[in-house]
Amino acid sequence: MSVNLDIRLKRANKVYHEGETVAGIIVLVSKDALQHHGIFLSMEGLVNLQLSSKSVGVFEAFYNSVKPIQLISNNIEVAKAGKVPAGKTEIPFEFPLSTKGNKVLYETYHGVFVNIQYTLRCDLKRPLLAKDLSKSCEFIVHCQPQKAKVFPTPVNFTMTPDTLQNARDRSSPPKFLIKGHLDATNCVISQPLTGELVVDNSDVPIKSIELQLVRVETCGCAEGYARDATEIQNIQIAEGDVCHGLSIPIYMVFPRLFTCPTLETTNFKVEFEVNVVIVLHDDHLITENFPLKLCRV
Repeated sequence: MSVNLDIRLKRANKVYHEGETVAGIIVLVSKDALQHHGIFLSMEGLVNLQLSSKSVGVFEAFYNSVKPIQLISNNIEVAKAGKVPAGKTEIPFEFPLSTKGNKVLYETYHGVFVNIQYTLRCDLKRPLLAKDLSKSCEFIVHCQPQKAKVFPTPVNFTMTPDTLQNARDRSSPPKFLIKGHLDATNCVISQPLTGELVVDNSDVPIKSIELQLVRVETCGCAEGYARDATEIQNIQIAEGDVCHGLSIPIYMVFPRLFTCPTLETTNFKVEFEVNVVIVLHDDHLITENFPLKLCRV
C-alpha cells in the first residue's frame, strides 16, 4: 500500500521572520483508507557546532560547549488517532515562530563548523506492523532588519612588494604596483560587494585575478576557541596579463544560506572576509585581505 506524506508551506520562498506565523498544509495521498495512531507536527531550530580535526582533543572543555544549541522547539497534534480516507487529504496548520524565554532566533546559515537550521517534521504513527511515516522540510529564518542606516566606508588599497607580510622569499620578490578600492566593508547582505582594481605595473605577467569570499567560524568557550577560515566562493574577475592602467570592476553577490549577517554569541562567531588574489605566471600568489561586516537592512 503506497502512502505519500508531504509538507507544503504557503510561502514559495520559505523565508520567515521572528514573530510571524509559519503556515502550510500537510498532504496525504493514499490509494486505500489509512488507519493511524495520530499525526504530529514539530518545529525545531538548532545550532550545530562541530570541531575541526585540528582542534579535537586540544581542549577538554570544548566538548561541552559544542553540544547543539536549541533555539526553538514546538510540537502539536494535527490529527487524533483515526482513519484517513482514500485519495488526497489536506490538513492545514499554523505555527507561531517565537522563542521561549530570552532566546534569540539566529538567521539560517549553512557553514562548515557552524550550522543554523530550522525544520518542520511531520510524523504519522501507524499500527503495529506498518512502518511510521515521517517527512521533514527546511524553512529559512531571516533576522529582523536593523533600524540604523548603514553608511558605506570605502577602503583604498595598494599592493606593492613592500606591503607583503608573509613573503617566503624576501630576497627578490617581483616588482608590482596594484591599486584599487572597495566601496564598502560594512555591507548589506542583499546587495553586491563592489569596487575596482587597477594594475599599474608588474614585472612578472599576471595569470589571473580572483575574488575569494571566506567564512571565519569560531567555536568555543572561555577556556579557548577554535577559529577556522574556509572558502565559500572564488570568482575570477580577470584572466591573463591584463592591460596596465585599466580599471577592472570588482563585483560579488553574497550567496544565500552560505552567508548571514555577522554573528557573535558566547559560544560561537560567524564572520566574513574577502581576499583579492593576484596569481602571477610563476604561480606566486599576492593576497590582500579585508574583513567584512555583513548586516540586513
